[in-house]
Amino acid sequence: MASLPSVAVTGIPKLDAEFRRNPSSSLPSEKSSGLSYQRSQKINHLNGSADLRFLDFGEALSLIREGTSVKTSYYVPLLQECVNTNSISKARMIHAHIIKTGTHEDIFTMTFLVNVYAKCGTMKEARKIFDHLPKRNVVSWTALMTGYVHNDEPEVAIQVFLEMLDVGAYPTNYTLGIILSACSSLYSTELGRQLHGYIVKYRIESDTSIGNSLCSLYSKCGSLKSAVRSFWRIREKNVISWTTVISACGDNGDAGMSLKLFTQMLCEGIEPNEYTLTSALSSCCTMLALRSGKQIHSLSVKLGYGSNLPVKNSVMYLYLKCGCVDYAQKLLNGMQSISLVTWNATIAGHAQVMELAKDEYSARSSGTEALNIFTKLNRSGHKPDLFTFSSVLTVCSGLMALEQGEQIHAQTIKTGFLSDVVVGTALVNMYNKCGSIEKASKAFVEMTMRTLISWTSMITAFCQHGWCQQALQLFEDMRLAGVRPNKVTFMGVLSACSRAGMVDEALRYFEMMRNEYKIRPGMDHYACLIDMYVRLGQLVEAFDFVQKMEFEPNEFIWSMLIAGCRSHGNLELGFYAAEKLVELQPKDTETYIMLLNMYLSAGRWKDVSRLRKLMKDEKIGKLRDWSWISIKDKTYSFKANDSLHPPSSDIEELLSDLLEKAKGLGYESHETSEVTDEEGQEMAFYSTFHHSEKLAVAFGLLNTSNLVPIRVTKSISICRDCHNFIKLVSLLTAREIIIRDSKQLHKFVDGQCSCGDFTGLL
Repeated sequence: MASLPSVAVTGIPKLDAEFRRNPSSSLPSEKSSGLSYQRSQKINHLNGSADLRFLDFGEALSLIREGTSVKTSYYVPLLQECVNTNSISKARMIHAHIIKTGTHEDIFTMTFLVNVYAKCGTMKEARKIFDHLPKRNVVSWTALMTGYVHNDEPEVAIQVFLEMLDVGAYPTNYTLGIILSACSSLYSTELGRQLHGYIVKYRIESDTSIGNSLCSLYSKCGSLKSAVRSFWRIREKNVISWTTVISACGDNGDAGMSLKLFTQMLCEGIEPNEYTLTSALSSCCTMLALRSGKQIHSLSVKLGYGSNLPVKNSVMYLYLKCGCVDYAQKLLNGMQSISLVTWNATIAGHAQVMELAKDEYSARSSGTEALNIFTKLNRSGHKPDLFTFSSVLTVCSGLMALEQGEQIHAQTIKTGFLSDVVVGTALVNMYNKCGSIEKASKAFVEMTMRTLISWTSMITAFCQHGWCQQALQLFEDMRLAGVRPNKVTFMGVLSACSRAGMVDEALRYFEMMRNEYKIRPGMDHYACLIDMYVRLGQLVEAFDFVQKMEFEPNEFIWSMLIAGCRSHGNLELGFYAAEKLVELQPKDTETYIMLLNMYLSAGRWKDVSRLRKLMKDEKIGKLRDWSWISIKDKTYSFKANDSLHPPSSDIEELLSDLLEKAKGLGYESHETSEVTDEEGQEMAFYSTFHHSEKLAVAFGLLNTSNLVPIRVTKSISICRDCHNFIKLVSLLTAREIIIRDSKQLHKFVDGQCSCGDFTGLL
């Protein structure tokens, strides 16, 4: 098997310490005869040529400039030094000397020169030399292909490969590996399989380097089965082989198989390297396999990778994602120097903790810590990159931290990262989840490049804010732009039709999804259509549609039907849906409270008793009703009916005043039931007067100017009573009030809500 690196240095004298030391960037000027004498002593004249091994790089260049004849083999270390220093100018000087002395007829030297120009990034000159080679061998062909692949021109590399085959030259294993890398860069499975057939034909599929390249190619193209199959066909598997297949499984959604292969590798006595360890730790993150992650952490320390930065970052990210914040903080504190990768891993880890947190309080704590870490990063001297900005904008989305998000927006403009599509999409999501659809739309319009995710995010944002016509128009614009929608895009489209009550359009888009784009409808797509019928009060049609579904309805659909039946007063269908929901034994506390309220309002005491027993058996606890509001970078929390921290007199007075005015507009307050112990045995009825969102809204009204929208985050769904009350508050105070509960976003303006009054389940 020929290999370009080994061919290039075969037979070349090694550079000794004198040659390697202190290469000069400019030609030395000899001002003393002493220096000239020393140099002359280093020159060994053999057949009229100079021995450059005993000169430093500057002296060697000086001799070449003077026209001194040198042996052909001595050009190679000089050219290699040009590669090491990435010096095009010096390479051109040596090239000129090669032509002057007639050495350009030497195939070995000129092939190496092709390699030099390629590695220095000047493929135009590399190709020019290649085209004028007196004779081409597989090494020169491979050198040119390698240059194109490494300089992000894989298409040209493949074209050169085809030219080589046309002239009858045979590729080596190294050549095929380079072309497989080109296919990987292009995500070209079709061409990769053709090369695979060529490899099988010449019976080199079991070669280690070839098998590794095939495994990597199929992994990047999303064909995990083919990647694993290529791995098992390798005769002598090395650590690179195992690392490639372990990464392939993790990258393609089979983290379990990734860890199994890692274990098998250890059993076969193969010692992992840092890349193997980070890949295995990444799979542990995906599976939240903390125990396995700790074992791999211990193994990495044992093998000497305890201080390896990528490994430490992976371990820290695992601990954060699994909620072991103290372990992660200990690792961070133990680092003598923190790189940007470490900062990014820490922020991203806290963002993951937010998403996986069991309650809103824990999520907000992690999000706040992520913002604090971002502040420390800015003070550390490191400059955030696109990964930093995308993670921290996600955190701002979760916290509804609009002010911090706007500051980060300004920073992305200043640093030039706003043009990145990932950052731009994160910015759209941030403004959307903070309730500012106008700024989200502006950020979307200003994006220089848009992906499917960008289009889908904006369509969904329009829908969530009740801008249904804009959502549908944007969908049509996306299709005109040639972007193919996916199942998530159609969820946004169907949801927009649902909110707008556009039955014919919804059914048309549903058929378009199935027939034109060959997307099989999922539970969420059916839920959008059922939601549409429920909103319109067409409950019989909604239940009929449930019967036509290809699979059994889930908890969400039955809960939606119950909410619709309660809203439209159809208790018979509501109780039928309730029985179906109870059969599924949901784990959500809100669902049980909704069912209890429904049975209590109808006086169905046997059902109340049965449901309370079920709650006890399922260990359903009480609702934890918390709300948060951020004012001037400070967050204030409110808990419903909190006897330890009662509302201030100002809040009480304002709520009482608003309540009286709301009653004048037809508002009637209602009581709500609530579990009072962790086992669900005791029930009590409370007035909704002290629900957490009302306290937070009143606090915001008292502490912000009339021009500032009030933004509140709530841990559970908003109840019907509070929803009706806050609608009237937005009218009475002429204030924009945004409440994001556990289910959706509610934007109250002039007595109207963006949800279309189809509120939560409580």
